Amino acid sequence: QVQLVESGGDLVQAGGSLRLSCAASGFIFSSIAMNWYRQAPGKQRELVATIGNRGTAFYTDSVKGRFTISRDNAKNTVYLQMNSLKPEDTAVYYCNFKTWIDYWGQGTQVTVSS
Repeated sequence: QVQLVESGGDLVQAGGSLRLSCAASGFIFSSIAMNWYRQAPGKQRELVATIGNRGTAFYTDSVKGRFTISRDNAKNTVYLQMNSLKPEDTAVYYCNFKTWIDYWGQGTQVTVSS
């Protein structure tokens, strides 16, 4: 059974940092590209970052230079280090991977106060 469990969300002041984690199970984690998405209230879910199975990373423009995605294949975990947080980063953050369908975690709330 596939499971994605996010953690690490919190309330933080603007300029602060958080590290999100996503623990994966039920599939061959090391062979799959992993994604972080976010969804703010009233907005569509958007792709934040992707990491390939060999570590190649992609970031949406709004987080480049502030966020870093990484993975530990030995721990079946993907991370999102978020620095210099802004109020517009406030959202529920979801871990995801895609096969012929999308798999999602339950999400973790990040709130950045100004």
